[in-house]
Amino acid sequence: MKISETYSHLNGLEFLLVHKPKLWAEIENVIAAIDANACRTKISKEKRTLDKLLFSPMDMNAAFKKSLNKTGWSESRVSYWVTRREAKS
Repeated sequence: MKISETYSHLNGLEFLLVHKPKLWAEIENVIAAIDANACRTKISKEKRTLDKLLFSPMDMNAAFKKSLNKTGWSESRVSYWVTRREAKS
């Protein structure tokens, strides 16, 4: 797979390029390692494109997860609650 366009949310790409170039190179390598054609598994049900093979978002995400995990990346989540009132200590 190749990067054809980028969108830099809050200048995140620029930050990576300037401050973390090795990290950006790692991300580019992961993207390059993905075989996009292997992710064409979704069969269209729309009238205009009936039975056409499309990219499966689930398969694409799984390929990214597998490739990122190989390089030592892992998912990290933080759960929090948003309420109307501040918590009292």
